[in-house]
Amino acid sequence: MTTVTYWTAPTATRPVRATVDVPGSKSLTNRALVLAALADGPSTITGALRSRDTDLMIEAIRTLGSTVEVTGDRVRVTPGPLTGGTVDCGLAGTVMRFVPPLAALGSRTSHFDGDPHARNRPQRTVLDALRALGVEVHGNSLPFDVVGTGSVRGGRVEVDASGSSQFVSGLLLSAARFTDGVTFEHVGPPVPSMPHIDMTVAMLRESGVQVDTPADTGRANTWRVHPGPIAAVDRTIEPDLSNATPFLAAAAVTGGAVTVPRWPATTTQPGDEFRAVLAAMGATVTADEAGVTAHGPDRLVGIDVDLHDIGELTPTVAAMAALASSPSRLRGIAHLRGHETDRLAALAAELTALGGDVVETDDGLAVTPVALTGAPWRAYADHRMATAGAVVGLRVPGVRIDDIDSTAKTLPGFADLWQRMLDGDAPGPSRREARS
Repeated sequence: MTTVTYWTAPTATRPVRATVDVPGSKSLTNRALVLAALADGPSTITGALRSRDTDLMIEAIRTLGSTVEVTGDRVRVTPGPLTGGTVDCGLAGTVMRFVPPLAALGSRTSHFDGDPHARNRPQRTVLDALRALGVEVHGNSLPFDVVGTGSVRGGRVEVDASGSSQFVSGLLLSAARFTDGVTFEHVGPPVPSMPHIDMTVAMLRESGVQVDTPADTGRANTWRVHPGPIAAVDRTIEPDLSNATPFLAAAAVTGGAVTVPRWPATTTQPGDEFRAVLAAMGATVTADEAGVTAHGPDRLVGIDVDLHDIGELTPTVAAMAALASSPSRLRGIAHLRGHETDRLAALAAELTALGGDVVETDDGLAVTPVALTGAPWRAYADHRMATAGAVVGLRVPGVRIDDIDSTAKTLPGFADLWQRMLDGDAPGPSRREARS
């Protein structure tokens, strides 16, 4: 009989009051690593996130020819001639979508595979785009092979990137090293998570790459990356604002106050938009030299919100909505069905299992708050499902998460950090129980 180890989500016995210093951004770290592997000299990344996703990216660029020296959160990348090899994607969308264009520039074939769940994630868009640009690719989803010949012709490509903004970013990151660069035109429904594409463009420009956005080209949904060198840039990584959201939500659902230090004054991270969501649900959010602080109300109110550009925040928002005083409608997030798991189905299933009233719609979720009771909570190997369960558990005793370690994907040590938050920054043990 298989034994499942559950983590009992701690229940808050008083308003949560704490300062939580979250580590670096996964999105910024993995983009920085790809650009460093393509650069014209060594780069140092300070404050890099060290998690499963970023460690997989480090191993991927090592496999393709870079020398990588890691000391804590400081990563030194010395690019070498691009080669090839076997790339383990794990469950990381950034690895499975950012690295194939890099591998196409290598001198031999690269084989890509990952976790069983990753084989169900949409991948064909970026592979078909590479084919259209002259790259030989075998397969349409994990596992697949990219045949590197040392160069990529590049040119114009039309694809439907409505499944993930990572399809756009993946091509843009390597495009300057293609012979003709890339003109990328999206055809189809709107691309989700546009802030992540803005992040990619900003980092490319910091690296000296000429990028024309839709505002520059005068054509909606068209990006042009001009061919040329990618400059080596030493970067300091911002805190991961998406990983900060469960901690701010803890203040919101318990009527407490949580501060996240080092919150950037300006950023391309989508997690910054969570401040507006909190305010719309009745929380007070302040920003000063100490960081960003969320002050929870006596009771959150429901929200009708389009999360299309910030879909990764949906699990946290859904958890808060289930604990609010009035119904919520979360819209514009049909693309979440292709994330680490089908997040819409997963959230509906797990909240319903606690007695909740959650209906999956064509493009989101309708949440009507009702009294919830403790029960097992499945994480589906999805880090954001696990943290959403932790938020619900603050107010609902007996929420038992089956895979809290899935949080190591982007935030190793989450359970201990969560307990320290509840203890007001005092160390506290995780609570685990075994179930057969």
